Amino acid sequence: MYTDTERCVRAVQAKDTRFDGVFFTAVLTTRVYCRPGCPAVPPKPANMVFHASAAACQQAGFRACKRCRPDSTPGSPEWNRRADLTARAMRLIGDGVVDREGVPGLARRLGYSARQIERQLNAELGAGPLALARAQRAHTARLLIETTGLPLADVAFAAGFASVRTFNDTVREVFALTPGELRARAPKERAGRTARSSPAPGALTLRLPFRAPLNPDNLFGHLVATAVPGVEEWRDGAYRRTLRLPYGHGIVALTPNPGHIGCRLTLTDQRDLTVAISRCRRMLDLDADPVAVDDQLRADAQLAPLVDKAPGRRVPRTVDEAEFAVRAVLGQQVSTAAARTHAARLVLAHGEPVEDPEGGLTHLFPAPDALAALDPESLALPRARRTTLTTLVRELAGGTLALGPESDWDEARARLAELPGFGPWTVEVIAMRALGDPDAFLPTDLGMRRAARHLGLPHTPAALTARAAAWRPWRAYAVQYLWATDSHPINFLPA
Repeated sequence: MYTDTERCVRAVQAKDTRFDGVFFTAVLTTRVYCRPGCPAVPPKPANMVFHASAAACQQAGFRACKRCRPDSTPGSPEWNRRADLTARAMRLIGDGVVDREGVPGLARRLGYSARQIERQLNAELGAGPLALARAQRAHTARLLIETTGLPLADVAFAAGFASVRTFNDTVREVFALTPGELRARAPKERAGRTARSSPAPGALTLRLPFRAPLNPDNLFGHLVATAVPGVEEWRDGAYRRTLRLPYGHGIVALTPNPGHIGCRLTLTDQRDLTVAISRCRRMLDLDADPVAVDDQLRADAQLAPLVDKAPGRRVPRTVDEAEFAVRAVLGQQVSTAAARTHAARLVLAHGEPVEDPEGGLTHLFPAPDALAALDPESLALPRARRTTLTTLVRELAGGTLALGPESDWDEARARLAELPGFGPWTVEVIAMRALGDPDAFLPTDLGMRRAARHLGLPHTPAALTARAAAWRPWRAYAVQYLWATDSHPINFLPA
């Protein structure tokens, strides 16, 4: 997209916010880079240069626009739509792998050499993994500087910088302002707000942007209807859950608001901030391109009324791929309530206790290592499902099955299908909600087949799959629209 100069110019001249985060406009005369929807008067086409990433703009010597704040846009939908090397690398960078493990760690997870990854990212994004991680740290730093009352030294380490000096130099270079000047420019009602209003130690209040439209009904409805007691809850208009993070743990409260998702994070280690934000965005599918999705699905006459009635449906995902895989097995051939009961028993027996002074959360969902030694006889499950669960946990704990941002979707499907008890439904629901494949499809799902029959669509798995070919690569979103025809609680925002 960003190499098509004519289309980019048209998007900038139209101030089309759909392309915010997809590409960036660098202005040769002012040495500033902007998002396509910048409210300023568009520059002359001859003065525009387009880049695929903020990091590429920064490397080319451009600073972030102070008016449109291009670093605060939603992420590119490309990285959640694709499963190639570049997309998998970007998902890992967003998850903080470069900050924690360096480029060698990134390469190890992807199964490529560091040189290959460097070459691929530079070719497509104009910047290598270190520069992309640095741009992410700069964005996190600005977010903390302008929306919290954290001391600037604490901001530096929470954003992932190794030293205060590097933090100061980076902020000055990227934003042409010192950290202190950035904080002074922030509206007074925002700066320091967290320090005044957060009784819980370490709590931060942030805003998560998204591309409009966003329909919160199925997104939050699904998360709440399937919530595991002690790990998740709906309280005071917010979905709350515990988070297992690289340096510690946290609790997040996510509130749907007009124009943004309110995010309140309490972390035991501030270094986990970037990872926590990234995982919450991924769970809520906030980097999706709903216009592109809905336009394609609307072309089907049977789906069009569903899309027009409630556009902007997202795919509810997860903050922990291994957790979701375990929960998917517990949910095989049982009701939502029964699946929650089974999961709650695992949590009480094997989860790590946490304190939640602001609500009723009690545990982290148990990690595969904690479940590896569980006694199958203690599980109130049919014998075949016990075997399925214990095999999955053993594979996850031993590292022979890897589910994460770096996963190749087709390889993960093949590996899951080899495990006992993993049929097409379980494999595809994990691909859709844990791995994030936007084209995952559930033709054998009973709710899907009921909806298809009601709408006059083919309702046998083979015929429905053939009809759904026209919905690719967005079949996971079509699933959400079809599920929405039911009166199940997953389709409604809790009161």
